Amino acid sequence: MNCSLLMISQQWLPLMFLMIIFSTCATATPSKLPRMSTILREPETFPELISDDFQTFSYKQKLDHFNYRPESYNTFQQRYVMNFKYWGGANASAPIFAYLGAEAALDFDLTGVGFLVENALRFKALLVYIEHRYYGKSIPFGSREEALKNASTRGYFNSAQAIADYAEVLLYIKKKFLAENSPVIVIGGSYGGMLASWFRLKYPHVALGALASSAPILYFDDITPENGYYSIVTKDFREASESCYRTIRESWSEIDRVASKPNGLSILSKKFRTCTDLNKADELKEYLDTMYAIAAQYNHPPRYPVTIVCGGIDGAPEGSDILSRIFEGLVAFRGNKSCYNTSSSPTETSEGWRWQRASVLDLRKQSWKLGQINGIKPHVPTLCGQTCSEMVMPIGRGDNDTMFPAAPFNPTAFIESCTSLYGVRPRPHWITTYYGGHDIKLILYRFASNIIFSNGLRDPYSSAGVLKNISHSVLAIHTVNGSHCLDILPAKSTDPEWLIMQRKTEVEIIHSWIAQYYADLNATRKRTLFQY
Repeated sequence: MNCSLLMISQQWLPLMFLMIIFSTCATATPSKLPRMSTILREPETFPELISDDFQTFSYKQKLDHFNYRPESYNTFQQRYVMNFKYWGGANASAPIFAYLGAEAALDFDLTGVGFLVENALRFKALLVYIEHRYYGKSIPFGSREEALKNASTRGYFNSAQAIADYAEVLLYIKKKFLAENSPVIVIGGSYGGMLASWFRLKYPHVALGALASSAPILYFDDITPENGYYSIVTKDFREASESCYRTIRESWSEIDRVASKPNGLSILSKKFRTCTDLNKADELKEYLDTMYAIAAQYNHPPRYPVTIVCGGIDGAPEGSDILSRIFEGLVAFRGNKSCYNTSSSPTETSEGWRWQRASVLDLRKQSWKLGQINGIKPHVPTLCGQTCSEMVMPIGRGDNDTMFPAAPFNPTAFIESCTSLYGVRPRPHWITTYYGGHDIKLILYRFASNIIFSNGLRDPYSSAGVLKNISHSVLAIHTVNGSHCLDILPAKSTDPEWLIMQRKTEVEIIHSWIAQYYADLNATRKRTLFQY
């Protein structure tokens, strides 16, 4: 997994392929995975002006929480932001809402995630936002270049270290502000939602509860079918328009047919107004694949981007050929531009996650080389949707099970490619070993408590989410028409009633956790008083 400021329900953002957290198996070659960011980000867009209520601090964080070698005690400055405006104070044991940063700098999340600020007054909560290590201003080794230069420095970049960071910062804050009795609720979306749920499981003495929005914690170790993500993308488009779905499904072979002509790539470049000439058909197919995935994942009201894309495709002039209709869908989604940039520029997220998710281009080269060596057909998307360390999410597609070309996940080639590229073998079973996932209802029924797993069923990542209640306090809340992390985004006057009710339910559950905590705290104080 997996937050930014702008929401495509308000405006359509340029697609950014390397802002994607996991690379998608888009076409006949390994490509980019569906992004996991809570909200879409745009490189040209700066964060909104941050209120003076937000105060920035830094914590002297240990490099390595799990070893006692001398270098483990090295430190770096980890950024966190606090908002005291609504806090009821330590004397009242008023709660702390902690937002767990994910795969980008923290700046966008301060205004891009609305759930904390919008509920702070009701709970009289102190708000804390903690930046994920290796992002923004929380960079070990002095610079991003040093931090990511080799496997040794990148080795400290993982989820276990990140949530240990969060624990240290929160305990420090509670001690500094004499708030040891203030209950903490951790909140995160997408990858950050995964971190929030795992934090509650690993650090129940630090966090009273967790709201994990759109957290695909079951997309590991074959718990979820590999085509889960793209099956929902397909379902979203088919429900919007059968003719749109059929056009997209037929378009891939048509792109290949045109590309096979002597001047085919030039024809495609002109038809789709690419800013630079296409070098191969896969560039266009990946671009379109990502557009459809983004439209489905962030299918937010009131505009619903899937409907926008299909409106363009179905509304093309009568007699338009397949690719002309596809182009009209692109224009509807992106706006009528002089050209469309099918290439991508490195971003902080893509560079930071190179280690855990590997460079698409480098992996593709390694896949081709290893495919030739090992007898694997080079066109098979052997590296789709994965990382090169712990986050091995086998996202793929079979023949005729989605509206996309077949792109199965090949674990053998993936592991060999990562090993060749980085000199480190991925650990495809580590997430389920460290956090769990198999037989989740049986295991967590008595072990876990106070976690909300929220999902929107139009979000492709909901295929790997927890969609059924596990116990009376490990709860699944989903909406049929919801999309990725929609419940924790800022509320709008146009929000449908089902979204308003989803947020209300979540707030009521959190309120019940805190009320029970206060009852337990008071009972403990009375027992202590009577002992003396």
